[in-house]
Amino acid sequence: MSVAQHSNADVSVLPDLFQPYQMGPLTLANRLVMAPLTRSRALPGDVPGPLAVTYYAQRASAGLIISEASQVSPQGKGYIQTPGIYSAEQVAGWKRVTDAVHARGGKIVVQLWHVGRISHPDLQEGGALPVGPSAVTPKGWVFTGRGREEMVTPRALELAELPGIVAAYRHAAENAQAAGFDGVEIHSANGYLLDQFLRDKTNRRTDPYGGTIENRARLLLEVTDAILEVWEKARVGVRLSPMSTVNDIDDSNPEPVFTHVVQELAQRDIGFLHLIEGVTGGPRLPGRPTDFDLGKLRRLFPNTYIANNGYTRAMAIEARASNHADLIAFGKPFISNPDLVERLRRNAPLNALDADTLYGGDQHGYTDYPFLDTAA
Repeated sequence: MSVAQHSNADVSVLPDLFQPYQMGPLTLANRLVMAPLTRSRALPGDVPGPLAVTYYAQRASAGLIISEASQVSPQGKGYIQTPGIYSAEQVAGWKRVTDAVHARGGKIVVQLWHVGRISHPDLQEGGALPVGPSAVTPKGWVFTGRGREEMVTPRALELAELPGIVAAYRHAAENAQAAGFDGVEIHSANGYLLDQFLRDKTNRRTDPYGGTIENRARLLLEVTDAILEVWEKARVGVRLSPMSTVNDIDDSNPEPVFTHVVQELAQRDIGFLHLIEGVTGGPRLPGRPTDFDLGKLRRLFPNTYIANNGYTRAMAIEARASNHADLIAFGKPFISNPDLVERLRRNAPLNALDADTLYGGDQHGYTDYPFLDTAA
């Protein structure tokens, strides 16, 4: 990676980070992106509620908001109180969110999500097993209404079921239009379903969706193609995490896998590529023999490249100075700083994050973090 952990970049490049950026038809107020952040505060029926409206509106100064991951079907759910985008009630809830963001001059896209095996029967309709490309048990825990429970062995999806997965994504993309979003991001990162199909640790299939790299990438590309029938290509993005091992994911040789995927996405001319650089929430730099220079993927993709994972203000400035990325995504800093853009602009202190309120709960740690003016 070309971005150092600390930057001595000249401050004269600073305004670029805070100037408008044209992403296809979308004029973004600045180059700072609010990353998708699961907060587990959806109402019954997995509907975004009034608190979500306030939360996103508070953060509308971001150049682009990528919403928290939203399941494309009941089967796609893996955590309690996460919002969906498959029902009329969910669409109505999201419409209130997008209206509030737009009223403050912001732009927001929805992240479309199917967790695959990272779930539990307690979260599935009728207590069904979670599904995945293969019946490979993930190591780890999932939080359900009964608390922390160990994940189970998933059921391998039948070949005949895969068109239904693609159709669920397409329907969610249509719902995203009805909800007033400015675009969609396909979540193919962090060990969830589409990522599970890409990786040889989790994909042991011997049919046209397993084995070769081309086969393992097939489902992601079919989902992308279906969504491109709904949305103009400039408003569609994909999130990838080539080096991440979260949710017990890995691949024996990820470089050719993700090179192929990015080449295929580039040929489709989608609007943006959102890359988690390193291990999600962990080390940024290559640390294993199978890790590789992600700058290769940046060079392969001709449109907007969003860099994510552990960025600081100094690193973001350097990333723009070196043209390492077009946009820089911040995650947790946006949770505790609704006015993060202005704080970074002024190089002002940031609010401390209350980790105890990250998931679930009420307005505390959600919509009650102070703005600069109120903090003063």
